[in-house]
Amino acid sequence: MSIADDNKPRSSGRAGGRQARKELRAAPLSDDIKPIRGGMTGGRYKPLTDADVLKIHNAALQCLEEIGFGQAIPTCIEACEKLGCTYGSDGRLRFPRALVEDVVAKAARNFTLFGQDPRHDLEPSGKRVYYATAGAAVHIVNLKTRNYDLSTLKDLYDAGRIVDAMDNIHLFQRCMVARDMEDPRDLDVNTMYASVSATTKHVGTSMVMPEHVTECLEILHAIAGSEEKWRARPFVSQSNCFVVPPMKFAEDASRCLETAVYGGMPMLLLSAGQAGATAPAAIAGAVVQAVAEVLAGLVYVNALVPGHPCIFGTWPFVSDLRSGAMSGGSGEQALLTAACAQMAHFYDLPGGSAAGMADSKEPDVQAGYEKGITTVMAGLAGLNIVYESAGMHASLLGFSLESLIIDNDILGQSLRCVRGIEVNDETLSVETIREVCIGGPGHYLGHRQTLALMQRDYVYPVIGNRLSPKEWAEVGKPNILDVAVRKKEDLLSAYFPKHIPEAVDDAIRARHNICLPKEAMGRGRS
Repeated sequence: MSIADDNKPRSSGRAGGRQARKELRAAPLSDDIKPIRGGMTGGRYKPLTDADVLKIHNAALQCLEEIGFGQAIPTCIEACEKLGCTYGSDGRLRFPRALVEDVVAKAARNFTLFGQDPRHDLEPSGKRVYYATAGAAVHIVNLKTRNYDLSTLKDLYDAGRIVDAMDNIHLFQRCMVARDMEDPRDLDVNTMYASVSATTKHVGTSMVMPEHVTECLEILHAIAGSEEKWRARPFVSQSNCFVVPPMKFAEDASRCLETAVYGGMPMLLLSAGQAGATAPAAIAGAVVQAVAEVLAGLVYVNALVPGHPCIFGTWPFVSDLRSGAMSGGSGEQALLTAACAQMAHFYDLPGGSAAGMADSKEPDVQAGYEKGITTVMAGLAGLNIVYESAGMHASLLGFSLESLIIDNDILGQSLRCVRGIEVNDETLSVETIREVCIGGPGHYLGHRQTLALMQRDYVYPVIGNRLSPKEWAEVGKPNILDVAVRKKEDLLSAYFPKHIPEAVDDAIRARHNICLPKEAMGRGRS
């Protein structure tokens, strides 16, 4: 049974014309007439004035020039000193203002994040908006028991399968830690392989040691067909927390960064300070620190390989200052993320930050308002990649497969807000009003403009319920969570992406310790 069937009255008693219109709305749309799609242009919402942006920029450069970074590894120091950075007797690497500005001017922009399927290629530049998963939840939300279970490799693979089928989630970044993988190398390799096996969309993941990066690259070469083909279309990016806030390099992450950059893997430069804990409590100060930290990472990467593709990943988080707990669903988080989008626009760099991290522990009303507020503000601000936007609960501790399906609806409405209102001679509708009022029936229900725009301009929820109370009662009074559970079960029982040929999968398994059973991937099914 389809989701459209789930919400359809068994006997509405309405005229056939209305039913025909409902069926038309439920039919799949071709890409050229879809009212929303990834890469729509935002940027209308600006929490910072132009003067504010300049103040934050100058403060960030001051921090880099005067305070600098601690704990730089020798290869980082060597590369950055060649560009003009200075390494002091206090063990801190400092970045002259003019050097940072020169690197920003020459940094990569207008690049593509490739999918394994070209129809999922992303262009994260300007103010185009895409929504993505992300995070490192250590639990899966079990809605049957209302418990938080340890997340597994199969849970991660299942999340990727669902994302592959969701129109409004455009990138699959690793969203759970596979707690059944005890060895760190097995964890990194299997996380990457489960993700790229589950979806043909661009994948983001992370690794904890450089030799793990090397092994992952070997597997990616096999999937792509060769190292040359991989480098031409790298379909996995590395999420790299190269900084330990405040203003220190993470040593192992730095080594992973270097290996990935030399291996042609795009880089998400990720700074994740928590306001009031590892970043200033002042919202402006948290943005300053995040900008400074990511600018340092940008210098580092460009010192290794000039022009390497990087996402400007300012991800400051919010604390509930009463307890110190993270507050990812708060209004303050929405403001922080939107401000980070403005800073990426100021530098004309592809920007990625976080929104949609509900503090609620399960898909409920609280989760809905938290996700709705934060994801729409990020989109309206024109953030290029809105990470964490689907599935996440308990401020990054729990992940819900059902929420991926509900959040796909939320993100559809967010994208409609991003699209905005087109104002032109046709949409001003003077002649339409004239026809209806003077020569027509006095309403617009059957007018040719209405019929033309009902698919092109209006977004309809996939599982959200817009039935009348009578119709809702006739179909058993479903709630959105019931529908999401059925959709998840139907999808996971039948949908097994098989874009990696079985012979390639076998060859990879022969060389690497792939722990996801072939049966879990639908291998051997008709």
